[in-house]
Amino acid sequence: MDVQLKRGILDVCVLAAIKNEDSYGYKIIKDLKPYIELSESTLYTILKRLEAADMLTVRTAEHGGRLRKYYHITVEGTERIEEFKEEWKEVMSIYQFVTKEDGIND
Repeated sequence: MDVQLKRGILDVCVLAAIKNEDSYGYKIIKDLKPYIELSESTLYTILKRLEAADMLTVRTAEHGGRLRKYYHITVEGTERIEEFKEEWKEVMSIYQFVTKEDGIND
């Protein structure tokens, strides 16, 4: 898969994981595990990129005597998910065109 395409998909997956409630790194990885394998180092790179793009905010709170970073989706992050949904319709249309002679779409 194209690196840029995969990067965009992973960004949206992380945003979707925190769409309904604030979350933290380990829980995000756990929530995504049934759908996509994501290492901690990859996740934290994505989280920093999304924070720099103002798609999420970070707050620190104590949990079990330790500090934990919680991530919250912003309006920009929610808009990115909606943009992705629209873009994906085009990707699916292209996929159908490419695979139509393979009999996949019959």
